[in-house]
Amino acid sequence: MIESKNSLKFKVGAYVIAALTITVLVFALVLVHNNRDALLKQVISNSAQLSRVVMSSTRFAMHQNKPSQVAQIISDVAAQPEIEKVRILSKSGIVMHSSQLDEIGHQIDQEAEACLACHLDEKSRLESPLIGRSRFFNSPDGRRMLGATAVIHNEPTCVGSGCHGSQIEQPVLGVLDIVTPLEDIEHTLRANTYTVFGLSLGFILLAGFLVSFLVHRVIYLPLLDLEKGADRLAGGDLDNKIPVRSKDEFGQLATSFNSMTDALRASHLDLENWGHTLEQKVKEVRRELEIAHTETARSEKLASVGLLAAGIAHELNNPLTGVLTFAYLVRKNLPDDSRDAEDLDLVISETKRCAGIIRRLLDFSREKTPEKAYGDLNAIIRDAVQLIEQPAQLENIEIITDLDDDLPLVWLDENLIKQVMMNMLVNARHAISDGGTVTIKTRECDASNCPKPVTTTGRMVEITITDTGCGISPDDLKKIFDPFFTTKGVGRGTGLGLSVSHGTIVAHRGAIDVESELGKGTAFHIYLAIAGSDDQGVEG
Repeated sequence: MIESKNSLKFKVGAYVIAALTITVLVFALVLVHNNRDALLKQVISNSAQLSRVVMSSTRFAMHQNKPSQVAQIISDVAAQPEIEKVRILSKSGIVMHSSQLDEIGHQIDQEAEACLACHLDEKSRLESPLIGRSRFFNSPDGRRMLGATAVIHNEPTCVGSGCHGSQIEQPVLGVLDIVTPLEDIEHTLRANTYTVFGLSLGFILLAGFLVSFLVHRVIYLPLLDLEKGADRLAGGDLDNKIPVRSKDEFGQLATSFNSMTDALRASHLDLENWGHTLEQKVKEVRRELEIAHTETARSEKLASVGLLAAGIAHELNNPLTGVLTFAYLVRKNLPDDSRDAEDLDLVISETKRCAGIIRRLLDFSREKTPEKAYGDLNAIIRDAVQLIEQPAQLENIEIITDLDDDLPLVWLDENLIKQVMMNMLVNARHAISDGGTVTIKTRECDASNCPKPVTTTGRMVEITITDTGCGISPDDLKKIFDPFFTTKGVGRGTGLGLSVSHGTIVAHRGAIDVESELGKGTAFHIYLAIAGSDDQGVEG
């Protein structure tokens, strides 16, 4: 652990408190100084105002040459508790009137504090006010005093009363001097100073506590969490997560630390499980190879069957054509109600069925290139449903369509897709033995929703054909797209419909999937790309 004096918490707290102390002390000193100046200016202003009042009060008594009234006024003013003494001095410095009777008639030295305000140098005398000239001095008993002097001018009324000479010969008659003690002011200043410094100290302590708490909560605790988390991580504890206390930089750092721990734990688990999963991965690769081998074998088998089917079809097509032609010719010469005619009709019918099988064999063996253009898939489905609907109704089978009206045009070969729809609907009808429903739905989807891999990306169309028939067993589901595999009875199918349909869908860069359960029915899902890389038409 870091020593307390070297910790970030201690350093930040100490620096902040030191800065606050200096700032607050400077602020307190400035505040006290300004407060002192303001109080002294107020006292000086009050003394000047008092001087004007006294001069105004004594003017009438002086004009009437009644010294007793002047003395009474001065005595009354000096009786106020905030006044030390009031006196009037002549121009020569003799005390004419005073609240202290023992100094009346005495000569005041011009160097005394009461005379300095009037006997200044020329510049100071011009700048000093005539009323309220202030001075600060100490009394003989050591008290601090404020003296305010006011010059008494020789006014025209004074000259007219005959008491004094002309204004030119005698412009100044004397000085009014009022002395005020500063004890109350100094007491107030000391009290204010103590209050300011007390509040400053309290502010420093409070700010120091709040800053310490803030540093502890916002900085120290996240750093302590990171330190403990790093120690546990170094000790091999990969399951430990440090708390994310905020969304600031420390919170982001804690989140990154936890992400790093998760990544390390995942890597550690991968390393531990590598030996266990290696065998499984080998098995998966082997299974994928087996699937690929099976697909290759199936492709080779389909190619061989296609070649064989093509050869058989070519060999049988010509004899069957001859048999069918001569059977038609012989049938024309026989009456309709004869037994030979019935037998010959059966020969013609079976020969046509064989010709149909051969034609489908040829279609299977040939890779017909789709002739694509943008087409209306819903219209194709409706045409196929219209062809199969009448025979389905005779078997009490209802065909339900749920087609998306907002389905876009699809890049396809209409004839081949119509053949696929016919094959699917015929198979669904054959799977229903005693009434039921066949439902066809269309919707737009994404290629990522296709359960089987496709060679396209982006938007696709899903066609779902669901029947309520007998269903397909799990074993047969694996083989339904193999050529010549069928679960239908004799004479109802060749096993080529789904195989040809599968090839057609793959040629359209789509996929076909099937879901079935015995006794409950089957659902075929066909996925077609809306637009292909070989587009040559214009969607419209």
